[in-house]
Amino acid sequence: MNETTQRLFQAAKDLKNINLPSELARFLNVSQQVIKNWEARGVSAKMIPEVAERLGISERWLRTGEGEMIGDDEVQIESNATVIGTLDVWDSKTPLSPDDCEVPFYKDIHLSAGNGFSDDIEDYNGYKLRFSKSTLRRHGINPADVVCVCADGDSMEPVFPDGATLGINTADKVIKDGKIYAVNHGGLLRTKILQKLPDNKIRIKSYNSEAYPDEEADADEMNIIGRVFWWSVLA
Repeated sequence: MNETTQRLFQAAKDLKNINLPSELARFLNVSQQVIKNWEARGVSAKMIPEVAERLGISERWLRTGEGEMIGDDEVQIESNATVIGTLDVWDSKTPLSPDDCEVPFYKDIHLSAGNGFSDDIEDYNGYKLRFSKSTLRRHGINPADVVCVCADGDSMEPVFPDGATLGINTADKVIKDGKIYAVNHGGLLRTKILQKLPDNKIRIKSYNSEAYPDEEADADEMNIIGRVFWWSVLA
């Protein structure tokens, strides 16, 4: 008798008190000839899931004999993440590696991701964050052009929440529709999705569009600080 069929009869006897091929055929709603075929050739691959479900046993066990007769089948999980490196812990006293660079972090100055926060971005507190030079180069970003700030407000949720740290490329000021920019809009520092419109107009969009409807503004009213190319969030 084929091994899969032996396991089938074992499970039927142990779990359902089924001892005869005719009883098993009735229980599985198949003909006795099917059972006879299985005795010679094994339970067909097409029928294994249905048979396992009827008996309440593991498909894997029925098919291969591996694992437990009763138990959840192993789910094959495919990773959707790629390991790109390790995390190094550092502080202000840690020497810079050859590939590291430090950029200004305006920690106490918030760019608005809501109704706006009026302040002067030139006020600097001395904080710095570190980036990999090679990572910035791969994205065509000069480390000298990078500043970091904090988002303020919930208009860009769920992409980045209130308090998220944002990296801004101050050399990238040309609007590409759908990208996120830090702008000084009438004295308000804001982070928004920008879209060019005719007649020198700009549409200002938020991800949280239900709470923050689209706006329109004259391009001359807006000073683009740079494009937001990176953000970091602690859950």
